[in-house]
Amino acid sequence: MNVRELERYSIHLHQVKDQWKRIVYELSEESFRRGKTEREHIRTVERVRERQRFIRSAFLSCIGGLPTHDPGVPQQSFITGVVPLEGFRIEKVVFSSRDGVWVTANLYVPDDRNGPGGAVLFLCGHYDRAKHAPEYQMVCQYLVQAGLVVLAIDPPGQGERLQYVDQAGAPRSGIGVSEHDYAGAPCLPLGDCLARYFLHDAMRAVDYLISRPEVDPSRIGVTGNSGGGLQTSMMMMADPRIAAAAPGTFIMSRQSYLYADQAQDAEQIWPSFSAKGLDHADILLAVAPKPVLVLACAYDFFPIEGTKETVDHARNYWRLMGEESRLGLLIDDSPHRYTPRLARGAAAFLAEHLNGALPERYEPAAAVVDPPQLWCTGRGQVLIDTALPQPQLTLHDEIAHRARQLHASRESVPEPERRESALRWLKNAIYANRQPVPFHPKLHMLREHVHEIDVDNAIWWSQKRLMNHGMLFRDHRFRDMNLPLTLAVWEGGTQSLQRHWEWIRTECRSGRSVMVLDVTGSGALQPETNALHDPLALFGMAHKLADDMIWLGDSVAAMRAYDVVRAVRLAAELPLTDGRDVTVYACGRQGMYAELAAAVEDAFPPLRLEQPLASLTEWVQTKYYDPRDSRSILLPGMLRYFDLPDLRRWRDGRLT
Repeated sequence: MNVRELERYSIHLHQVKDQWKRIVYELSEESFRRGKTEREHIRTVERVRERQRFIRSAFLSCIGGLPTHDPGVPQQSFITGVVPLEGFRIEKVVFSSRDGVWVTANLYVPDDRNGPGGAVLFLCGHYDRAKHAPEYQMVCQYLVQAGLVVLAIDPPGQGERLQYVDQAGAPRSGIGVSEHDYAGAPCLPLGDCLARYFLHDAMRAVDYLISRPEVDPSRIGVTGNSGGGLQTSMMMMADPRIAAAAPGTFIMSRQSYLYADQAQDAEQIWPSFSAKGLDHADILLAVAPKPVLVLACAYDFFPIEGTKETVDHARNYWRLMGEESRLGLLIDDSPHRYTPRLARGAAAFLAEHLNGALPERYEPAAAVVDPPQLWCTGRGQVLIDTALPQPQLTLHDEIAHRARQLHASRESVPEPERRESALRWLKNAIYANRQPVPFHPKLHMLREHVHEIDVDNAIWWSQKRLMNHGMLFRDHRFRDMNLPLTLAVWEGGTQSLQRHWEWIRTECRSGRSVMVLDVTGSGALQPETNALHDPLALFGMAHKLADDMIWLGDSVAAMRAYDVVRAVRLAAELPLTDGRDVTVYACGRQGMYAELAAAVEDAFPPLRLEQPLASLTEWVQTKYYDPRDSRSILLPGMLRYFDLPDLRRWRDGRLT
């Protein structure tokens, strides 16, 4: 057998490739059951109000709160042009969300609007052109023909608001979901979620609507589908000014979507939301008994069965509050989209509840306008529009600034106090969700030779329901001797042996044995794929499971740090190993698992670092980075307490 063949080794004992998925799904089910039980105990209006307060507070906490802006500074806005159409006009609007952050929007105004009336905020799904996509133009025109003022805004990363562009405005990190994930990953170590920026932009859009003389501030609704349905859901939970809502092709249940084996966009992942017992039923409950029409497609990849179950469950709260007729469900026989039938239904519903009724002879039609005619900016991208006040801030600028703020906040705390607080938080992150069990190692499944190196392997229980794997190497000259052990932690584990082979040979020749560790989901334990062939790719199975853990208030990095702790403890029980002489060798960015483990284990063996990840703060502040498998190095909230250089200094016994 050669090294390449070793990298392809497949474990034929226990279903090790399914274990990560299975434990995540089981823990998710426990959270869903707990949340459902809590909701079933709501039997009074006061308990509904109590739950609503909890939902809003918990959701805002999950996403890291809202970005700050100075409420004393008036919102700036510009109308850069007007497109007249039959019965209404489209104004091209740019308004400020935060200082230096500009939102592009199209405002649809009925020609016969003579005073303040109902208005709708339209939030876009993941079409690259956002508000200019033909489907969304159709929806907005159906709404404005229903007598409603409609404000359609571009979210970050779409339409005229790409955040990573070259000087010509061309994308450098993809558009839509690709850019969202690219910007979303650096939010996580800060204890934030990309959703906070989407939500704040939408809330500031309501501020803009309120400033318009055609709009009654008490009669503002919201709708959108897919990613726009997500944003609509966030507004329902967070903004009490919303008077009616029509969330489209998003409301389902976390439980029903779990088994679809699909990942979601970065702003759709709300850390600890499931751990707090919250689900999509709470999104609806948050606005009871306000008028809500859930829009759905029968053939959606978002499970329609989850939608029906959630709406049926939520109906109890409207019934309890004497307003059962105000919660509706409209399903079209269609795949995932905002169909004309759903658009007509939403227009009728929102017109009834915001304006009192539809106009007589409502027969909507849509005339798609060429996107450049609707551009709010001269060249179709905010970041290259020199006519707007400068300087302009990108999402990266805001996230990097947030990292600097957290660094300054950490540095302001006396270091002994900061160290104690940080290690207490880290211990909880690593240990809180684990259930240790006896190792019961299964040894000697391989027994191969590569030149002068004997190769063996083992699997063992890292925690209840979850096994780890290690491949053992020793020079054949020391075959029957008790040898000191070097435990190796690096990216790819036993599927990355060739890159480290000379190091393995050198270590073995020195009279030590080497165990290359496969932590959860790596090496021979890598999960089976979903629709994507590569489990480590964007939205591959490893990405999906990492996000599922984030919903549970957990992370891959924390779980794998626990795996290292357990592997160190196992070393003392392995045959032909001198448990008194163990060293841990950590190489590359995933070597951080060993650093995290060493920080919380008093008896951790000597640790050798090679090419370590320098700093998570530095990584967050790097505008262009390699996004592949980036979830694996992210410990959500970590930078609120410490960075990797802090752990290294504390491990060396140095305090500044």
